[in-house]
Amino acid sequence: MTDTERNGFPQPKLPEEYTIDDLARAAGTTVRNVRAYQDKGILPPPERRGRTGIYTDAHLARLRVIGQLLARGYSIANISELIAAWESGHDLRQLLGLENAITSPWSDDTPTYYDALELLQLFGPNVTQDEILHAARLGMIEFTQEETKFRVPSPRLLNAGIQLVAEGLPLGELLGIIEGVRNNVEFVADQLVKLVVRLVFDPYGKDKLPPPEDVERLTSLVWRLRPIADIAIAAEVGRAMEKAINDHLSERLVAVMTHMRDEKG
Repeated sequence: MTDTERNGFPQPKLPEEYTIDDLARAAGTTVRNVRAYQDKGILPPPERRGRTGIYTDAHLARLRVIGQLLARGYSIANISELIAAWESGHDLRQLLGLENAITSPWSDDTPTYYDALELLQLFGPNVTQDEILHAARLGMIEFTQEETKFRVPSPRLLNAGIQLVAEGLPLGELLGIIEGVRNNVEFVADQLVKLVVRLVFDPYGKDKLPPPEDVERLTSLVWRLRPIADIAIAAEVGRAMEKAINDHLSERLVAVMTHMRDEKG
């Protein structure tokens, strides 16, 4: 008869037990970290048997969760809040899903690094130091610790600007237009998100988590908001561009055609 059988019937598996050294080894961490997590209240204390602390699979599972959260960039304070919510009945996976929906990058534009010489060649020979600094203030380029390297958060935006410069538009004036667009778009985005927060999140309380049964619905709402906002903003930009073209270029085209007709007459 095996240890898991008695009187012919399967017996429940007893939880694994660990000393602090065994626990740290199984979790891929250090004894010092285990003690630190206990001191900060994110890991429950062990059962005491004489002078020895005895840990279980529950401690190991908690340690692994802590390790995963730290690897994702969470602070100990963040982890403490998540674990408190978990212990009050929230599903940790749902909470992380809501956090991911809120904090994930909106764009799939991948930051790229350029050498200073490459960047100067892209901007063209007439670029000035003031224009480079203006682009940096707008976040189009970022200085790095390496003096000859620049980080470009949005290569799409940079490439759009470079193509317009190649068509003969002055870089300094383009940067001013981008700054104006950004200010207006940020205002619209700010107002939209404030509205969602006020109508959807504030009813739960400004410093409280939504109840567990509502977290999945709110996560879905945040994810749905992204494409809706993209469509709305793109539609408004298209409408504004059409109006601007009609206001400025159509009138010019009519004047040119009238002039050509008069010359033939």
